[in-house]
Parts: sequence; structure tokens; C-alpha cells
Amino acid sequence: MPVGTIVHRLESVSSTNDAARALALDGAAHGTAVVAGEQTRGRGTKGRTWHSPPGLGLYASFILRASGGGPVPFLHLLPLAAGLAASDAILAAAGIEVRLKWPNDLVHGGKKLGGILSESVTGAAGGDFAVVGVGVNVGHGLMDFPADLRSSATSLRLAGGGAATNESLFAGLCRALDCWYNALTRGAKKPVVRAFEERLAFPPGASIRVVTAAGTFMGTCRGLDAEGRLVVERAGAGGTVVLESVLGLDGA
Repeated sequence: MPVGTIVHRLESVSSTNDAARALALDGAAHGTAVVAGEQTRGRGTKGRTWHSPPGLGLYASFILRASGGGPVPFLHLLPLAAGLAASDAILAAAGIEVRLKWPNDLVHGGKKLGGILSESVTGAAGGDFAVVGVGVNVGHGLMDFPADLRSSATSLRLAGGGAATNESLFAGLCRALDCWYNALTRGAKKPVVRAFEERLAFPPGASIRVVTAAGTFMGTCRGLDAEGRLVVERAGAGGTVVLESVLGLDGA
């Protein structure tokens, strides 16, 4: 069943990912989507809060399953596939090209436009599944953001894509996510990784500042490896490291 065939539309919800997870545990089919007008406790990665005021953004989550009820393929690449899908949908709906800050941020003009939150459950009675949440700032004016986000966040409206609507963006996102996820289910992880690398906010050769649990260091982006991990050449004689996750990533 194509992604977005079944859609649960909610005026308000604590978190679309939480709502989708509950539906999946109750047996909801692959491709089922939850979209809300607002999130009262929207979540980002690393336990961060996602600012989700009513009527101003796209807040959507999708249940993804493998055909036959087996393990969801390439879980570690789902944030990349979802980022590509969101990028495609934004270009189609708003005419704006966004860059992808590895592994799960959508950026435009150096500011955060949206983000991805991917979570998975294995061993559930109804079979394994993943929930992929996508949040995009659509209609925000500058003063609609909290004071501490005004210098780092943007929206389609602020970026000049004011003609885009939540509905047109959601429709395009469903189509694009279906396409990129199907590529993964066919085992085509290389096209996903290479496409994401081509849209990196900090492309190969860029100087970056990396924050990890072990500390902060400066380096040069060397792209992504075959598994979609970030490859960084540390400044000085630090050698090359391959990262599966980061706490922060910025241009140097």
C-alpha cells in the first residue's frame, strides 16, 4: 500500500510520532500517516523539543513496515531517505532547494527549516515497524518562533515559498517517501546515500565543527561512507573518523 493511503488527521496531538506508534502497535498498516495541526509536546532528536504551533507547520509521521512482516530494511538509512523525500516535496511545493545537514535536519540559508525523527520497534505482536516523523516550518513569521530560535530557524514563508500549503507539501511528501523507501526495500542503499551526499549542507571539503559525546573537534567533511555514516578528517594529525551520530554539527 503506498505511503499516505490511510491518513489520520488530528487537530492537536502531543506528538505525531507517539500517535503513529500507538496505531502501529495496534496493527496499523504500512504507509499509514498521522498529520496534526499542532503538537503540544513535539519531539526532535536527542530528546529535544520541536516547536509546533497550531496551523504554521507540517507535522506528520509515517508507519513503515517491510513486506511480509519481516525486519524493516536499513533502519539506519531511514533518516536519510526521509530527508531526501522532504527535500523533494519542498522543491515541488515551494520551489525552494534545501540542503540536508547530516543526519536529520533540513536547512535553507544556513537556518533550520525542518527535521526528521526516526524510531523503530522490533518484536511487536503486529510485526516490526518504524515510525518516521517529518516536521517542516511552513507559515511562520519571524516572531512566531521563540526568541531563542529566531536567529537559527526559518520557514518556507520566510524563505520565499509562501505559495506552499501544508496540504500540497504533505501530498508531495507521501509520494516522495514512498519512492525513497521503496528504493531501500529493493536493496538500493547506494542511490540513497549518494543522493543525500549530493545535498549535504556541508559538502565534502567543507570545514566543520563536530560535537560528540566524547568532545568537540574541528575537521573537514569527506562525505558519507557506504552505510551513510559521516566521514570526517580531523584537523591537525587527528586522522579520519567515521561517525554514526553527533550531538552537533556546524560550519567552521
